[in-house]
Amino acid sequence: MIKKFIQGLPKVELHLHIEGSLEPELMFKLAQRNNINIPFNDPNEVAKAYEFENLQSFLDIYYQGANVLIHEQDFFDLTWAYLLRCKQDNVIHTEIFFDPQTHTARGIQFSTIINGIDRALKQAEQELNITSNLIMSFLRHLDEDAAFETLAQALQHKDKIIAVGLDSSEQGNPPNKFQYVFQQALKEGFLTVAHAGEEGPASYITEALNLLKVSRIDHGVRCVDDLELLEHLITHKIALTVCPLSNIKLRVFEHMEQHNIVSLLRKNVCVTINSDDPAYFGGYITNNFLAVAQAQEMNLDEIAQFTYNAINASFINHDEKIRLTNIINAYVKAFK
Repeated sequence: MIKKFIQGLPKVELHLHIEGSLEPELMFKLAQRNNINIPFNDPNEVAKAYEFENLQSFLDIYYQGANVLIHEQDFFDLTWAYLLRCKQDNVIHTEIFFDPQTHTARGIQFSTIINGIDRALKQAEQELNITSNLIMSFLRHLDEDAAFETLAQALQHKDKIIAVGLDSSEQGNPPNKFQYVFQQALKEGFLTVAHAGEEGPASYITEALNLLKVSRIDHGVRCVDDLELLEHLITHKIALTVCPLSNIKLRVFEHMEQHNIVSLLRKNVCVTINSDDPAYFGGYITNNFLAVAQAQEMNLDEIAQFTYNAINASFINHDEKIRLTNIINAYVKAFK
């Protein structure tokens, strides 16, 4: 019954890296289409390479895989493939990250990247009835000057980007490294989010809130190490976009039974379930819901609460939040 409920449950995803949805088959297809040499003979070899020791070993192959993305159509195809999976998983709204620096460093034009992604998002709203927002992330292993350059490139595409974020290697790259570029992004009208408290300490979450003025925290599972911070998150309804399968794959937790997402939910933290980099971490959003529910006993209302939390934490307007909430209400009522 729980499995059937999860499969049919309308979902909202707030933490998805579009480059991290590059499935081995598509990577291989694009490599052939664009005459890009990759060190694999077939999609099975690519899939075998998707084994990681930690965040850095994942990032190494993640950036290598991105090399096959050259043309606007490549970025469209990548995004469209993810959106078709959203339809399969009953995702009704998604807010996706893209990493322009991964591509501009290879000589790809900013407009090529964003126009391909944006075209797929617009088509999905028309054809698949999936709404979306786009978040531009800065790579935190690079310096703040590089982030400022990327922000400048983004300004002529402000109509396509709802927020800026911060991702890549967390260890040794605290949020304060990007304080000034986030200040400028806020002045330009962008919302802000940041990865914090996954491999990095709880203090990175506090820094992201205080210095980067973020609306929500991506990951954030280390918040339990600081009880004052935890209380702040609860009181101010600050969302955590948690990625359970990613956390297991990267050994933030050894086993799903040890994951703190359900205990955080029961403490009234606004936690959400997301898939992060699903091609690499073994599961899209439904898989993540199922993995948590199979490891930790929950009732239907608790499972649905993850979607309610995601709606409340999303960057859609009030009327749209009411519309999506009504969809969930109707589903839960009909299922019961």
